[in-house]
Amino acid sequence: MFDSIVAWDNLWLAYHKAAKGKRGKASAARFEHRVADRLLALQRDLKAGTYEPGAYTHFTIHEPKRRKISAAPFRDRVVHHALCNIIEPHFERRFIANSYANRVGKGTHRAIDRLQQFARRFRYVLRLDIVQHFASLDHQILRRSIARVIPDDATLRLVDVILASGAGVLADAYDMVYFPGDDLFALHRPRGLPIGNLTSQFWSNVYMNALDWFVISQLRCPAYLRYVDDFALFANSKKRLWHWKDAITRFLASLRLTIHPRSAQVQPTRFGIPWLGFVVFPAHRRLKRRNVVHFHRRLRRNLDAYRRGRITFADFDASVQGWINHVRYADTWGLRRAEFSVFV
Repeated sequence: MFDSIVAWDNLWLAYHKAAKGKRGKASAARFEHRVADRLLALQRDLKAGTYEPGAYTHFTIHEPKRRKISAAPFRDRVVHHALCNIIEPHFERRFIANSYANRVGKGTHRAIDRLQQFARRFRYVLRLDIVQHFASLDHQILRRSIARVIPDDATLRLVDVILASGAGVLADAYDMVYFPGDDLFALHRPRGLPIGNLTSQFWSNVYMNALDWFVISQLRCPAYLRYVDDFALFANSKKRLWHWKDAITRFLASLRLTIHPRSAQVQPTRFGIPWLGFVVFPAHRRLKRRNVVHFHRRLRRNLDAYRRGRITFADFDASVQGWINHVRYADTWGLRRAEFSVFV
């Protein structure tokens, strides 16, 4: 398996994946200059076991909520793609159908469609999400999950190198939680995956796959789906959903994860389900008000930047079209007409 990861064809493919949409960035341009030489040097380092990841660049985003994003150097992003190209198919066949994040043929809008299908069939929903999800993911548990599927020692050493490079990146975003059986050394357990890494998104699904199968196989929930750390269970019995919530809470403790207690509520599906920026009802969908406010502010900023010559019309139009393409999955015709009529 490791030979496949470091093979020239795979590294070349990984480079093109890493460069997609990034050709205008300085880091990608520097790597593209003498790309063959750089890939050969990277290949030598990987084969010799001397590859070392570079330092992350950190920045903060505030929409839809405040998050610390960690960008790996372009060279390391090539390695992330090379690794995932080879090992991801081995996990993909083990994932459940209703896990929608960061998977080919899935995505946000299909997750919304599926949620609405369940909302039409069942009277009640239990929606849960993980506290400080990426900051909480435990390296030892994740490593064990990966090793069960990937028994290749050389590949696992590369996994260890990438894992170690992200240890502590989100330390300031994690509030220590002690679980049954912990001692004082639990504070020093390596944890956290940098938000922004391709491997982090993939490994999040690997980590949460145990929960997916617990809900389906052990709880026998007939209607369940997950998107990263947001997941929902449906039933026609409130009592059953509350029982499942307690069982999930206990199971997540074995993964060293906790749920937000305030948002973990059983509610009728007819009241609408907050989900990925939308409120989904059995018969229609609405956009969350917060998302409307954020776009309105961004639209004003971008329009002002265009008028002042700071961005091109193509840049301005791309931001508008991207928003339209997203919100058209809800009943937003009136909203779009009202929003854009101000600027005509």
